Amino acid sequence: MKATALSLLFALFAAHVHAEDIVVIVNPTAKPVSKEQIVDAYLGRSAELMPVDQTVGSAIYTEFYKKATGRDVAQIKAIWSRILFTGRGQPPKQLPDSAAVKKIVAANPNAVGYIEKSAVDATVKVVLPLD
Repeated sequence: MKATALSLLFALFAAHVHAEDIVVIVNPTAKPVSKEQIVDAYLGRSAELMPVDQTVGSAIYTEFYKKATGRDVAQIKAIWSRILFTGRGQPPKQLPDSAAVKKIVAANPNAVGYIEKSAVDATVKVVLPLD
């Protein structure tokens, strides 16, 4: 019992630490992007960029929206529910992990995504660290 609780606590701690060093990435050929443009893309206010998300409920998803937009998961869900209801847009495509996000962003000059800082390589360009 103690080992299970300790394992769970360690996993939660590791997930939190893992999600702390998040960076927003774009294709290396993309034009410069401001934080406002990124926030607008993820909140459905602009179609200028193609935002890609990580899995809803994951630690990195929760941390990204908290740090980038100042909103929690429930608020993001409410925003996208209104947008979908009015037919004004579609939420960002959800991908399972940082490797999948990086692959899509590297292949599309209009895409923007977020990954762990440790996953950055030459296939993408960091435009915004979220420390």
